[in-house]
Amino acid sequence: MDSNTAREFPSSNNVIAPDTEHSGDPWKFLKWLNPGFVLPLLAGALFLLLWELQIFHRIFDLKKYQLPLPSAIAEAMRDNLSLLLSYTGYTLTEAVLGMLIGSGCGFLIALAATVWPRWGGGSLTMVAALNAVPIVALAPIMNLWFGDGIGSRAAIVTATTMAAMAINAYKGMAAVDPLALDLMHSYAAGKRAVFRHLRIQNSLPYVFTALKINATASMIGAIVGEFFFSSRGLGYLLSNSIKVAKMPLGWACIVLAAIAGVIFYLVVERLEKVFIKWHPSRRA
Repeated sequence: MDSNTAREFPSSNNVIAPDTEHSGDPWKFLKWLNPGFVLPLLAGALFLLLWELQIFHRIFDLKKYQLPLPSAIAEAMRDNLSLLLSYTGYTLTEAVLGMLIGSGCGFLIALAATVWPRWGGGSLTMVAALNAVPIVALAPIMNLWFGDGIGSRAAIVTATTMAAMAINAYKGMAAVDPLALDLMHSYAAGKRAVFRHLRIQNSLPYVFTALKINATASMIGAIVGEFFFSSRGLGYLLSNSIKVAKMPLGWACIVLAAIAGVIFYLVVERLEKVFIKWHPSRRA
């Protein structure tokens, strides 16, 4: 090859790459947006727009007092913001307190059921039976036992969140890998070491699944409990707003309860990522 040919075909080290950053697809910026966040956001915005334009009122033949417009609900939230935030904090305190007690009791029941399987099976059945009792039946009993303070609603939440934790944690402790169990036995590991390093660790993904279920269930239990016996909280305010026909304020309570429930769920999910980041489901 002579020198002229070499000048016509430069080496690969001198080839200039095409400018893919500034030329080409005009929709490239959309790749930076997360579809898992943008699509629900767009769907929610479309839902609110249809609601504000009274499309649902025409479809279901509803009046404005039956289904207040989003603008009216936003106005009610703005006018009663301090009261709503105070009552949201009160309801959230009941939900968190009851969920912690209920989940703790459920975990202890699962532990006992694993250690003494002959007697533990019965305790799981009893917890499942307690969970089947409607909240409206538990509320008067808990109010009679614990008074009309925060204790009665925390007790209702405790009763409604215990079963999910007990059943899930028991499944995690029982469903250990037989090879891992044999390995522990080959090292002459005692029962306490097997529980600490194998069964409890294996139950953690199931425990956080139960906590995520209980995060939303506890808000429902607290609000329904406030419907019957309470002088504070979102359930109390929602009940009174419906009685005096202040429907926008009632819907504002529903919106804040939903926001609080989502925040509670996200906190539990964040804790799950921190505490079981070793689990294969967290590595994906």
